[in-house]
Amino acid sequence: MGKREVQGGRTEMSRAFKEGCQALFISQQKMEVEKLKLVIAEKPSVAMALAAVLGANEKKDGYLEGNGWLVSWCVGHLLELAQPGAYGEQYVKWRYSDLPILPESWKYEVAKDKKPQLDLLCQLMKDKRVDSVVCATDAGREGELIFRLVYGHADCKKPMERLWISSMEDAAIREGFAHLRPGREYDRLYDAALCRAGADWLVGINATRLFSVLYGVTLNVGRVMSPTLALLVKREAEIRGFESTPFYVPEISCGGFTASGEKQAEKEAAETICKSCGGQEAVVRTVEKQTKAVQPPHLYDLTTLQRECNRIYGYTAQQTLDYLQALYEKKLATYPRTDSQYLTEDMQGTALSLVRWIRDNMEFGKCCAGEPDIGRVTDGSRVTDHHAVIPTAEITRTDLSTLPAGEKDVLTLVAARLLCATDQAHRFEAVTAVLDCGGCSFTAKGKTVLQTGWKEVERLYRLGMKQGKAEEQEKEDPALPELRENQAFRPVSAAVREGRTSPPRHYTEDSLLAAMETAGAEGLPEGAERKGLGTPATRAAILEKLVAVGFVERKKKQLIPTEKGTNLVTVLPDNIKSPMLTAEWESMLKQVEHGKITAEAFMEGIANMSRELVEQHTAPEERFKGLFPEAEGSRGDAVGVCPRCGGAVMEGKKGFFCEGRECGFALWKENRFFTAKKKKLTKAVASALLKEGRVPMSGLYSEKTGRTYDAVVVLDDTGGRYVNFRLEFPAGKGRKK
Repeated sequence: MGKREVQGGRTEMSRAFKEGCQALFISQQKMEVEKLKLVIAEKPSVAMALAAVLGANEKKDGYLEGNGWLVSWCVGHLLELAQPGAYGEQYVKWRYSDLPILPESWKYEVAKDKKPQLDLLCQLMKDKRVDSVVCATDAGREGELIFRLVYGHADCKKPMERLWISSMEDAAIREGFAHLRPGREYDRLYDAALCRAGADWLVGINATRLFSVLYGVTLNVGRVMSPTLALLVKREAEIRGFESTPFYVPEISCGGFTASGEKQAEKEAAETICKSCGGQEAVVRTVEKQTKAVQPPHLYDLTTLQRECNRIYGYTAQQTLDYLQALYEKKLATYPRTDSQYLTEDMQGTALSLVRWIRDNMEFGKCCAGEPDIGRVTDGSRVTDHHAVIPTAEITRTDLSTLPAGEKDVLTLVAARLLCATDQAHRFEAVTAVLDCGGCSFTAKGKTVLQTGWKEVERLYRLGMKQGKAEEQEKEDPALPELRENQAFRPVSAAVREGRTSPPRHYTEDSLLAAMETAGAEGLPEGAERKGLGTPATRAAILEKLVAVGFVERKKKQLIPTEKGTNLVTVLPDNIKSPMLTAEWESMLKQVEHGKITAEAFMEGIANMSRELVEQHTAPEERFKGLFPEAEGSRGDAVGVCPRCGGAVMEGKKGFFCEGRECGFALWKENRFFTAKKKKLTKAVASALLKEGRVPMSGLYSEKTGRTYDAVVVLDDTGGRYVNFRLEFPAGKGRKK
C-alpha cells in the first residue's frame, strides 16, 4: 500500500470520526431539547393564555406543545370526594344505624364527562419527555387542591413547581415563569384545602343524613351554609317581632334653616312645645364648628367589590365573581379571589401609571388634581396570597365599549375605586347650633364642604353610569347660614314632624356578605387571620346553593328565608348553625395553612363533633314533627345514588328524585317509555337502574306488533331535562309472542 493511500485512509477515518462525534452531539442536543416541562392550568382559556406567552403554539388533542413546553388543563375539579356508597354498599341507603360515616382514608371519583381529560393529564405526566410539572391552577386553596389531586392520582413523582401570579398579563406570566417556586412550599396550603373538603364532607353527609332520617324529608346541612341560613332566619324573626311605635319631633323654622327639639313619644307633648314656640323668638346659645375629614376608601378585595356591585347594580355575588373572573382571563383585571385591600411596594410604579391613564381617559377621573397618594394603598405586610383587585395595564389598550355590560360595569367600578383610594381626603366643616325658644332647646346641624376630594370622583362615576341604578345617597345636612351666639330670630314658625320606628332591614347580598365577613369574630382571639363565615372565594357559591336547594328566595335585592329554610334552622342544634363555631373553623384552617396546628388535629375535631351530633340526636323532637308535612315514610331511605351529581335519589309520590334541586335528575313513575310497554317504574326497577345502570324485564309490550318480548332496559341519561332509556337484546334471543 502506497504512502498516499495510507494518508487517504487516515483522512477518511478522521472524517468519519468527526462526523460520528458531530452526530452524537446533535443526538444529545436533540435529547436535551426533548426534555419538556408540563404546565397544568385550571381551565382551557387560562391554558391558552399561558401557552401563547410560552410559545407552545402547536395544538394537540387536549393540550398545546412547543418551545420546550406542554400546556394542558383541568376542567375545574376533575376528582372529588366519593359519595358514601363508595365506602360500602350499606351506605347507599340512609339509615341512622350507619351514622356517623367516618372514612379512614378518602376515596375520590371522577365524573364521566371529565374522565378523558383526567386520563390525558395522567398520560402527559407519565410521558418520558416530561421531566417536571408546573402547577398553574388558580393561585389559592382550591386551585392547589384541583392540581394536587390529579398529580397524586397519576402517582407522579416528577419534580413539581408552582406558578403563582396575580395577573394574566403577558409580562406577569413571563415574570411568574421566570420565578417558579418549589411545589413543596405549598404543601400546607394543600393540607388546608384537604381539611376544608373533608370537613365539608363529614358535616354535610352526616348532618344531612341524620336530620333527613329523623324528620323524613331531605334537609341539606352544610358547615358554612347552615350558619349563613341561621343569620337570615334570625333577622326575619327580628323583623316579624318588631313593633313599630310612633314618635313626634317639635321643629322650629328660623327663615332659612330648621332646628329640631327632643323626640317625644306623645303627640300632645310635641304639640304643646310647638304652641309655646310659634311666633316667639329663638336665640342662638352655642355654635360649635369642627373641621372633619373622610379618608379615601381602601382598594377592593373580592367581598367589598361584591357588596358594592350588589348595592349599585343589583348583581349577585356570583355574578360579580363571574364578571371579574372573565376580566381576569381577558387580562384586564388582577386575580379575583383576594381578601387583601392593599398593593405591594413594588407595584407603586404600575399603580401610578394606571391612575394617570384613568384620570386622562375616563370622565369621572378628570376632576382629580394633585399627585396621587400611591403610598396610601401600598403595604406589603397587609397583602396575603394576592394583592387588592385593580385594573391591569391592558385597560389602556382596550376599547371598553366592546365588553359585555356586566364586565364593563365591574371594570369601571374597579378603576373608579383606584382613583378614589389614591385621591385627597374629603374635608368639611360640621356646624352644630343650639337655640332656645319658648323655654325649650332646639338643635340645628349643617355641613359645609371645604374639599370634595375623592367624593367628587364617586359623584361623577354615579352620574356617568348607564347600567343599573345608583344606590341611595346618604342624607347629608345642608349648609347652615353664618350663625353667632346670642343671634335672635323672630318670629319663628313651629310644627310637629311625625315618624315611626323602623324594623331591621331584610338582608341583601350586600349586607349579608358583610355579616358573613364578621360573624363570630367576637369569639376569636385578637389577631386571628381568618374570621367570619366562609372565604371570599366561597361565599358567592354558598348563597347560590341556599337559593338552589329552596332555603332562600330572592325578592328584588332582598334575601328571604323560605318556610323550609326556617324550619331547618329551627330543628338544627346550636353547634351546627353557630356562626362562632364555623368562624373558629375558618380560623383554624388558616392555622393549618401556616403550620400552627396539624391537619390531623383539625380533622379529629370535626370527626368528634360528628360523633357527638349522632349520639345526642337519636329521635326527632316531638315539638318539631309538624314542621315538615311533606315528609314521607319512604324518604328516610335512598333508592340509589344520582348518576349526575352523586347525591341521594329519594322516592316521592310521582317518582324518584335527586335530593339536590339544582341537579334536576328525576325518574318519573308515569314515564312514557314504561307505560307504552305496559310496565311500571317501581322502586325495585329504579334501584336496579341506579345501581347497575340496567335491569332485565320480561313481558314488554310492543305497540307496533301487539306482542310481548324480553329485553334489558338501560339507563341512558345524557344530562338533559328528561332521562332517556334504551333497550338491549341478549345475543341469539328474539322477541316473544
